[in-house]
Amino acid sequence: MTMKKFAVIAFGMFLFALPTKAQTLESQYGLDSAQTILNASLYTEYWKQKNFEEALPTWRYVFLNAPAFQLNTYIRGEDIIEYMIQKTKKKEYVDTLMMIFDRRLQYMKSKSREGYVLGKKGMAQVRFSNGDLTMLKAGFDNLMKSYELEGTQTPPQLIHATFDVGCNLVKQNQLSKEEFINLYMKFSAFADQRLASGDKGCDNFAVCKSALDAIFFDSGFADCNTLAELLTKRYEANQDSLPILKDISSILKRRECTDLPLFAAVAEKIYQKEPSAEAAYGLAMMFFSKQDFAKFEQYLKEAIDKCDDPKAKADYNYKLAQVNLSKKNYQQARRYALEALKTNPNLGSAYITIGLAYAVSSNDYEGDEFDKRTVFWAAVDKFVKAKQVDPSVAATANEYIERYSPHFPTKDEAFFRSITAGKNVKVGGWINETTTARFRD
Repeated sequence: MTMKKFAVIAFGMFLFALPTKAQTLESQYGLDSAQTILNASLYTEYWKQKNFEEALPTWRYVFLNAPAFQLNTYIRGEDIIEYMIQKTKKKEYVDTLMMIFDRRLQYMKSKSREGYVLGKKGMAQVRFSNGDLTMLKAGFDNLMKSYELEGTQTPPQLIHATFDVGCNLVKQNQLSKEEFINLYMKFSAFADQRLASGDKGCDNFAVCKSALDAIFFDSGFADCNTLAELLTKRYEANQDSLPILKDISSILKRRECTDLPLFAAVAEKIYQKEPSAEAAYGLAMMFFSKQDFAKFEQYLKEAIDKCDDPKAKADYNYKLAQVNLSKKNYQQARRYALEALKTNPNLGSAYITIGLAYAVSSNDYEGDEFDKRTVFWAAVDKFVKAKQVDPSVAATANEYIERYSPHFPTKDEAFFRSITAGKNVKVGGWINETTTARFRD
């Protein structure tokens, strides 16, 4: 039995069940209930077989003549028309797709969330804009309306797509830089809220957040001067809003714009309102940019004392280690690096700091030339350990291994100390490490 014969039989069986009241375009079965049922049956069978081109004429009849018939007219119509767009590249089909979304909201309002449908329409407008700036902007506007209407039901894919389009629009002067930065702050905060909610599927917002960051920081509109210009306006208008102050601080820190006067002002405001670990860290970085190392250490130690996040605490200790290394306080540098490793054992950069503290202090080590050279064994041990626990620092660790290994003692020098390759050797003094003998020749 052919599909058309099957549809005609089904149509005949259904005929006596049709309503008898007056038929209008707005009524469920449209202008001609018999034709509506027949054509719906025909296109549905074609649609099930993914034979979208054959489904088009009969679907079109239902769409135009019985728009209130079924929600499936619009759901399945999207598949049919998107197929025709891909096949023919004709703008007329894009127009039809837009009409599907509009008519769905007009005739199926009780069965369709407006925000959801506008999101689908916006995504389609963006996808098929094909260089049409007006259509791209319309798509962006619909995506934003969808976000506003859907609220917490907004999926991460829509947030990502909307921000990506926003980046495109700001580059074409259709969106201001200030609007773009505000959009980043809004969406970034939304992603954080969804992640913190613990709701089903909220983990997907972690990927979304990373995508937002990548788009924003690669946009060309996130340099320190631009951020200072635009975020200063936001700061001046929201000095009493702790969430906005934190957002501004976060962006400036991540972009390493902590030497800006704006960052200093924001850090002080945040600390006044909430003297938390994060606020103390913000002040510490402000004083670091001013090279006031005493106050830098004061506030960074306060941040460490107040911090409950193991990785953040490790980061704070690591920064103290780095500053002490630069000030040639080698023992203190090691002390803070070891503190960092207590809360983040895989922080390879902390091992590199210890290794550098050993290597650059070798001339201060008590003993003769041979004794001083043994310090490099202990230093290289730390560089090797660094890349073992943290592959991301392997290139840096290898660079230091190549730089300092040539300073190892020679076999001849070791012979007179009865030291052979592989023997355990104690490096004394403040280093106080047991290492393994190896030679540069």
